[in-house]
Amino acid sequence: MDFNVKRLACGAGLFFTRAVQFTEEKLGQAEKTELDAHFENLMSRADCTKNWTEKIYRQTEVLLQPNPIDHTGARIEEFLYEKLDRKAPSRITNGELLGQYMQDAAREFGPGTPYGRTLTTVGECEGRLGAAERDFLLTSTISFLTPLRNFLEGDWKTISKERRLLENLRLDLDACKTRLKKAKLAEAKAACDGEMAPDFQETRPRNYVLSASASALWSEEVAKAEHELRVAQTEFDRQAEVTRLLLEGISSTHVNHLRCLHEFVEAQAAFYKQCHLHMQELQKELGRLPNAFTLNPSQSVAAAGPAAEGLGSPVEKDTLQIEEVQAPATGTRKAKVLYDYDAADSSELSLLADELITVYTVPGMDSDWLVGERGNQKGKVPVTYLELLS
Repeated sequence: MDFNVKRLACGAGLFFTRAVQFTEEKLGQAEKTELDAHFENLMSRADCTKNWTEKIYRQTEVLLQPNPIDHTGARIEEFLYEKLDRKAPSRITNGELLGQYMQDAAREFGPGTPYGRTLTTVGECEGRLGAAERDFLLTSTISFLTPLRNFLEGDWKTISKERRLLENLRLDLDACKTRLKKAKLAEAKAACDGEMAPDFQETRPRNYVLSASASALWSEEVAKAEHELRVAQTEFDRQAEVTRLLLEGISSTHVNHLRCLHEFVEAQAAFYKQCHLHMQELQKELGRLPNAFTLNPSQSVAAAGPAAEGLGSPVEKDTLQIEEVQAPATGTRKAKVLYDYDAADSSELSLLADELITVYTVPGMDSDWLVGERGNQKGKVPVTYLELLS
């Protein structure tokens, strides 16, 4: 119990000494040991690295998980599984959930209907997009977010701890310097009073004895302060070297984060490329499916009469033959192809990105398509793949 009380009293006294030294420095009443310029630059660089790493980490989390509610719930779930030393289950993405809803709706509406078949096709594509997103989230978390979090929760905490210890030792060192300065001033004053004191033959020789005793006490105090200063200086120098080595390690941290950033960009590029390919395949599949909304009113009216008489389907009767279409005298335009397009059948025209073709419309054609000509080749082309030029 006595030992604990002594430790508590010693700690309280040390804290009070540091507080006094810190206050006097702020008030300009005490000197402060300044670190060299290189050390200050290292600390400034470390602070800058920590601040921007934290901002990049938080914003990357928002990018990968935009919904803040889901993001908070996901972090809590990961925290609980981490404390239980278990692997968190893979969460379904929004794209996969949307695809699942579409396929469920297609079964309700009828998979044989145009709307049902389209819902099934789009739902499958959304599921593939969601799966690609899940892989991207996993790769980004492992290759980019985890190293940044490890720096913030590991290396930076160690650096902060050593810097706080260095600051405390710096306060102790400056307190020792202040104590030594005051002891030397008191010793000089006592010595000066001793020189001016009367001799023993005078009526009050006792004053001289007291002055000599005070001078000896202050000399002892100066020696003690000098010893404490040497010890404090040694501890401060040792801690400064440890902290300097940790701060110089920020350079290797930058190299590691640079490598992680390249991996993140590669994962993001692969994800967007995969999404683009999935969307291109979806557009092609949708182009092959029959679209009930593309039939014009005259075709809808004709569907009731001939069908009742046992004639063929009006869609088959009125199918547009691209080979028979003639370019109008006016109304043709030049168009620049934005993306490569592979023709789904003989009625379509394959396209190459950045090439120029002639396009025009014909009556009864779906508004999502135009007739395109390139030399002797002719066929339907999707409007979304073109940039019409004036």
